[in-house]
Amino acid sequence: MNIKEIKNILHQERLAPLKQLGQNFLIHPATIERLVQMAGISRKDNLVELGVGLGSLTRILAREARHVTGLEIDRKIISWHQNIKILPENVKLLHQDMLKADFKDLASGNGAPLKIIANLPYSIASPLVFKLIKNHQYIEWAVLMFQKEVALRLISSPGTKNYGILSVLLAGCAEVEKLLELGPSEFYPRPKINSQVLKIRFQPVPDRVKALPEYDKKLLARIVKSAFQKRRKTITTALANSSVLAYSKNDIVSALDRAEINQNSRAEKLAIEEYVALTRQLR
Repeated sequence: MNIKEIKNILHQERLAPLKQLGQNFLIHPATIERLVQMAGISRKDNLVELGVGLGSLTRILAREARHVTGLEIDRKIISWHQNIKILPENVKLLHQDMLKADFKDLASGNGAPLKIIANLPYSIASPLVFKLIKNHQYIEWAVLMFQKEVALRLISSPGTKNYGILSVLLAGCAEVEKLLELGPSEFYPRPKINSQVLKIRFQPVPDRVKALPEYDKKLLARIVKSAFQKRRKTITTALANSSVLAYSKNDIVSALDRAEINQNSRAEKLAIEEYVALTRQLR
């Protein structure tokens, strides 16, 4: 489906991309083919596509995989697909918000951990990654399109300007690989910046994740979020003044000492291993 066909469909069916969601349709078939090839899909795979749109990606996924379950929030797009019937028989379309989807239930229906692929609306990229982290035990991998600035946050290392909450939490459960960078001309409407496709692998469990000792994942998330909410402060001050932690400054200093972390360090200097060590000491 080329840009002329996409524009005609959007105009005729009044399916204009929702700017408030940051919807951008891929318009070059060769790019979609390349994305699917780099995702590493096989004929035995049951895929979940988040956000079906006009089905340009969906149809190629259906050709390469055993089955595709597509989640789509836009009722008008669902109705259009029901009328036009361009999706192959091995595609099941569900009217559902991807942020509210039950990944545990989807994985149970598949009989295996999920393999997820999506050209994400920019506005929900971060909330979706938090959802993936929370449900990582039900997911094998996710191949997702991000704004480049968001992608940089997901792959950043300690001490870099893009290192943040998602950088740490993803390092605790996955490994992230860059697949493909795309310019604005690959989309309609054109975004203002480049996009980046990442593959986030949760299973098999990466060696770095296996090496981490047992820890309270919910407490880790609260610690990391508290630390980065006041990233200009020292880790001691940020955690002592957190609204979601109930530890005194003395408790925090003592835990930092036992974890062998400098109490004057700042959030962006600590790697996942150090956050885990601190979590274990506070626990």
